[in-house]
Amino acid sequence: MSGSSRTSLAGACGPEPVVPQPSGRVGTVRAALRVLTSAAILGATAAAASGADRVNPYPGYESAIYADPAHWLCHPDTDDPCDHDLDATVVTESGDTQVEQWQAAPAPEFDCFYLYPTISTDPTGNSDLVPGDDQEVYVVRQQAARLGSACRVFAPVHRQVTLTALIAALAGTPIPTDSALADADVLDAWKHYIANDNGGRGVLLIGHSQGASRLITLIRNEIDPSPELRDRLVSAMLLGTSFQVPEGADVGGHFVNIPLCHTGQDIRCVISYASFRATAPPPDNSRFGRSRQPGWKAACTNPALLASGTNVLHAYLPTSGASLPIIPHGDPPAWVDPSLGVAITTPFVTLPRFLEAECSEHNGFSYLAITVNGDPADPRIDDIGGDLTPDWGLHLADASLAMGDLVSIAESQGAAYTSRHQTATADDDGCAIGAQHDPFGITGLLLGMGLLAWRRRARAGRSS
Repeated sequence: MSGSSRTSLAGACGPEPVVPQPSGRVGTVRAALRVLTSAAILGATAAAASGADRVNPYPGYESAIYADPAHWLCHPDTDDPCDHDLDATVVTESGDTQVEQWQAAPAPEFDCFYLYPTISTDPTGNSDLVPGDDQEVYVVRQQAARLGSACRVFAPVHRQVTLTALIAALAGTPIPTDSALADADVLDAWKHYIANDNGGRGVLLIGHSQGASRLITLIRNEIDPSPELRDRLVSAMLLGTSFQVPEGADVGGHFVNIPLCHTGQDIRCVISYASFRATAPPPDNSRFGRSRQPGWKAACTNPALLASGTNVLHAYLPTSGASLPIIPHGDPPAWVDPSLGVAITTPFVTLPRFLEAECSEHNGFSYLAITVNGDPADPRIDDIGGDLTPDWGLHLADASLAMGDLVSIAESQGAAYTSRHQTATADDDGCAIGAQHDPFGITGLLLGMGLLAWRRRARAGRSS
């Protein structure tokens, strides 16, 4: 960018620092110290401003509900289910096992906002705001906690339509529900998060089943029409639903401005799928993967392709085998031949090269077809659970089947978002120093402070 003011620290970046050019080695060191100190301070100022200068779409908003940390399943300021006990045992085809330790990101640069599926067994049509250990707490660990290795996780408790109400409706004996109440809670939590916790950071939204449907409503009403909030969107992972796009297009159905993701580095886009076994495609009465109106279709984005460029999934499955702990289940599956004497003590297992996925279309449905590569000749388990009835497919396992891929995508999209956003911020400011592209940043500030202290000590030594 020769000839541009952006090659200097002048103009919008502040006054041009005066750098004396004394002769000799000492003068060179002094000049370098001044440059490093000035650049570090300017870099830190730009880093702080990059988030603080963002417009708050909900100025002064504070929720009477979500100001209370008790109404968040996961929140960076609390010790909660998203913080620990997420180790997994890797089980290979040969029966070898190894514990994979999970670690939270030490300084995540973006956030994740998660809504859980229909899980509450409260007796009323809508749940209360008290999460159950075998309900909301259990499912957030399966579907969102692992993202903490990439982002800060926010998961609001909300008054969803209950599993009790769903079962009653399926049985033909519906009970009163209030879907608007659930949407109002989600909007309240979102506004409180943006106004008080987000600080201009990028945010990835993820939800499953009812949670995905609530996110579609939130995004359609609040984010899709807002350039400011769209700019903060890392991506939206809408799992186990029928997110709609026009035939032959990737935007213009549910959303006007937010398209489908095509690579793991795409941002401000949607990932969506509903999973069925490749050998059992959705029947005519399935609610997932279907078109909602003529000319539209359900989106299918293969998380394995986005994460690794292959069809091989990276699943994290509950060691107990319980897709839903409220559904009766027997002993934990034998993930490896018992004759090998292997004891799996971690809460999760992961099975390399065991599952493959491919987006398929059948009889008007668009879905993620799952192939299980079980081999009776090896000591590893030959199949997975997660099935309900044929019309539900592998709905209970939608997130678990691709959890490792979703984490990888979150990491790559988060990095792409941070990089592109800081580049845009630098361009908008007419300045080449930003929170991420400044080679000094906060580290430079600390370096500059150390150099200043060194200079003071050196001066004191010379004067004594």
